[in-house]
Amino acid sequence: MEREYNDLIGDILKNTGEKDQVKGKGKPLPKGYLERDVYQNFQKIAKDAGYLPEWLKLQKQISEAIHQCQSEEDIKAINEKIMKHNKICPPPMQKNLISLENLAHAKNIWDSSTK
Repeated sequence: MEREYNDLIGDILKNTGEKDQVKGKGKPLPKGYLERDVYQNFQKIAKDAGYLPEWLKLQKQISEAIHQCQSEEDIKAINEKIMKHNKICPPPMQKNLISLENLAHAKNIWDSSTK
């Protein structure tokens, strides 16, 4: 029987001999694997691999920038980053814009969100 589609990854694995050397092949799945949904499994695998979502990277940058903030220009640049952060993060993680007047409060809020 001839294939009707191109299995590029399968062909590469077959040609390199790695198709039969897959880690964990023939072993049962871990107990916790079936207790979580697909997204939760992805999150765990991504976290274990060291992946950090863009919005979390940006959150850390904003926190560092807030601690170094000294002028209105710094505030403007930070607020632009906050607006970008709010567009890509989950809704409960969105933050308010900052000003020189509420800078001390903003430091506390951003510190608690990066821990």
